[in-house]
Amino acid sequence: INQRLGSKFNSTKFNFKEPQNNSFFLTTCESLIAKNGSILFSSHQIKEKKLNELPSKFIVFATTSQLTDTISEGMRKIKNQSKNLIPSNITTIQDFESKKEKDFMSYGSSTKNLYLLLLEDL
Repeated sequence: INQRLGSKFNSTKFNFKEPQNNSFFLTTCESLIAKNGSILFSSHQIKEKKLNELPSKFIVFATTSQLTDTISEGMRKIKNQSKNLIPSNITTIQDFESKKEKDFMSYGSSTKNLYLLLLEDL
């Protein structure tokens, strides 16, 4: 689990494991894209799983400093933070209707029940 996210829950004594059948997925994200309302993920959050292999309920923990204007800015931010080892499996959840994706940033249907926990850090 992401260290920053894990540190927020240390006092509650949650036991973070990776069971095969989860009813929800608690994660961070790379960026929140303001222009189209999408959320940018990478292998740092979802490993090598496709979005349709993950639970339908996503609880996303993010901070206001993760807001970017466009997907390009989000990608640039990933590149700058990762310098030597850029993560793989970069994808977005953008459309909130059940349909096949039209772009290369998503696999299959990305429809998820999203809950965003936004922490102000600026």
